[in-house]
Amino acid sequence: MSDYIVAVTGGIASGKSEVTRRFEALGVTVADADIAARDAVAPGSSGLAEVVASFGEGILAPDGSLDRAAMRQHVFGDEAARRRLEAIIHPRVRAQLRATCEAAPGAYAIAAIPLLAEGGGREAYAWLDRILVVDVPAEVQQARLMARDGSDAALAQRMIAAQATREQRLAVADDVIVNDGPLAALQAHVEALDRLYRRLAVEARVGA
Repeated sequence: MSDYIVAVTGGIASGKSEVTRRFEALGVTVADADIAARDAVAPGSSGLAEVVASFGEGILAPDGSLDRAAMRQHVFGDEAARRRLEAIIHPRVRAQLRATCEAAPGAYAIAAIPLLAEGGGREAYAWLDRILVVDVPAEVQQARLMARDGSDAALAQRMIAAQATREQRLAVADDVIVNDGPLAALQAHVEALDRLYRRLAVEARVGA
């Protein structure tokens, strides 16, 4: 059982997934918010039933699953609709992340939450013990998005602007990895933080 939980967050194309993969390679359980969000509206789930009750059956695909493209179109540009959808999904995501982390073996567990700053930060995730932000300058994000997705500069800028600002993410950080160099440089950062989190987890248990 892990009673010490660390969140990993960061902007798009910051390298969050690479960081969490390296923690996993060290034996740390990682609970992924993107997976939890899919599970929250899986066929047969109470979440999907609530989404259908709120938005109608037009957001379902022929096989009964959520038609994500139709759902995006439904809430795009409609702030009230987006908030209604988030009110259904976010509590379920938070509950699943917490349960997965608390049930994990090892000294601590990680919750990978890309939109932590956007989703209420520490107030919404009061059960987090520490927050690690994977940080890169906006120009690095833009270059990576253009290389990764083949998007043009204007689209990449819009994708970055749709998220919290770099300053908003850093404001919630306990720890920061600046990931603007080669991937190989990440390993030393991850290993140092792994040692820190194991020590803090032990200290938290002793002090409990």
